[in-house]
Amino acid sequence: MLLPINNVLDKKTVEQFRTALDKTTWEDGKITAGGQAKQVKVNQQIQDQSDLAIELGNHILKVLGRHPQFLSAALPKKIFPPKFNRYNNADHYGPHVDNAIMHLPDHQIMRTDLSCTLFLSDPKEYDGGELVIETTYGAQQVKLAAGDLILYPSTSLHQVLKVTKGARVCSFFWLESMVRDNQQREMLYTLDQSIQTLTIERGADDNEVRHLTGIYHNLIRLWASS
Repeated sequence: MLLPINNVLDKKTVEQFRTALDKTTWEDGKITAGGQAKQVKVNQQIQDQSDLAIELGNHILKVLGRHPQFLSAALPKKIFPPKFNRYNNADHYGPHVDNAIMHLPDHQIMRTDLSCTLFLSDPKEYDGGELVIETTYGAQQVKLAAGDLILYPSTSLHQVLKVTKGARVCSFFWLESMVRDNQQREMLYTLDQSIQTLTIERGADDNEVRHLTGIYHNLIRLWASS
């Protein structure tokens, strides 16, 4: 499931992020690339453990922690601290699949079930730079407004096309979901969205709403990993 989530960050917050990021020091993105990624990765990043990366990353995690649509779709168990990258001057990232296992700063390990890109540049600020994700329905190009996020399976082959003008600035990160299977997670998301709609239409005390809510929680109980 490719799921765009709009307005994760409001316009004012995006402007504050960009002001801080435009003033900071960027380094070659290959420093953090492993294996085959070094051959196809041409971009810039800020140091993961810099004060700015930690401050902005914590703000993103705080926002996502109370975002109903994100929580419903991702069912997050662990989230890798957000990173920040910039593409300009013909930067690009060739076709690749994200690492299956990543090491968290606290030395825990996590499985990458979902990948997230949070756009911090509006499409009109740069040419090119589309995130291209391969799906069963073919390649899907993604270029969202600043403040919007795309959530997609980490198993997907994907790439960032060459930026030919301007700069593409984003935050990106991964998460391990409580529900590992993509299809099960998608069904739970669809069911939860239907329950929320019915709750508004009928009220939380409606028998069918209660019945569907029970099914939803029992499915999570069945499919979630501890």
